[in-house]
Amino acid sequence: MFFLLHKAFPLGLALISTHAAWAFGNEEIPAGESQATQQIAQMVEEDVRAEAKNGPARRDAHPKAHGCVQAEFRVLPDLPEAMRVGLFAQVRSYPAWIRYSNASGKAQNDSVGDARGMAVKLMGVEGSESGTQDFLMINHPVFFVRNAADYVEFQKSLSAGSPVKFFFPGMNPLNFRLHEFGVARAIKGKDVANLLDSRYWSTTPYRFGDTAMKFSARPCGPASAFAATATPDFLRENLREHLASKEACFDFQVQLQKLPGEMPIEDPTVEWSQKDSPFINVGRIIIPAQTFLSAKQLNFCENLSFTPWHSIPEHQPLGGINRVRKTVYDTVSRVRHALNGEQRREPANF
Repeated sequence: MFFLLHKAFPLGLALISTHAAWAFGNEEIPAGESQATQQIAQMVEEDVRAEAKNGPARRDAHPKAHGCVQAEFRVLPDLPEAMRVGLFAQVRSYPAWIRYSNASGKAQNDSVGDARGMAVKLMGVEGSESGTQDFLMINHPVFFVRNAADYVEFQKSLSAGSPVKFFFPGMNPLNFRLHEFGVARAIKGKDVANLLDSRYWSTTPYRFGDTAMKFSARPCGPASAFAATATPDFLRENLREHLASKEACFDFQVQLQKLPGEMPIEDPTVEWSQKDSPFINVGRIIIPAQTFLSAKQLNFCENLSFTPWHSIPEHQPLGGINRVRKTVYDTVSRVRHALNGEQRREPANF
């Protein structure tokens, strides 16, 4: 039932900078994380190469795209002083690309329970080595794997054809991962008819200057009129029907870490309390009416690489799962581009 839910995050890794570790004393790198990450990267690369024997090499996670659309990311004016950090220090707009997708590593009917992804790429970003800033989100506030070591165990369960063993590895109830199981069930249990009506979360933390944040994209405006669910690809069809004549928008929100003991950096299965630290609007995403299914645009979008490590230092990814994502996501991008004979580069524009 839960195969490839882990693909809600194309994972990767690398040790985070000394500066970030000092800036956030509650960020801890456990012994063996590097080895675990390399093990994950190897398993994922093997999966990508095996799947490519039957066609083009695709992402190990989120391979089924519903649409890749052009957008504008606007930093809001008159932000409180504490929120004028990094990208949000000045009022300005960025051209952006947004890729919507299903998380499962296998293309499947949209009626099957799955995480839905919203990956946002801002272009023309000064201070980022890539020239871009990527915000990766899914439609649930938390993830269901705590760290690299647990992720290895989940991958092993998948390879054995019995992913449920990750949650229930034996007869001893002390070893059950009931909390993670509940998160996985919640992710799979969401009913989504139109991607423009869903809220999305980072699930993992990031720097916000000298503190830490999580972020979210929340729909603004009325619900879409397009919500049919009769066909296998209804998410793409509803997205296409809506944007054929109407724009859409999302409020981009930031939640600051206020209580480190209750808002952990290293455990993305824990939701940060909105009562203690509510989300604050810092930007708006505008998706204008458009068509997005031309062969040229589809090919352009398939060759994009999204990773939280396309980032300026003020918004550097934090925590173990993000450290894992750095190496593994880079591995997936490198391997699939090489197998497809495509150059790997960040876009200047379409």
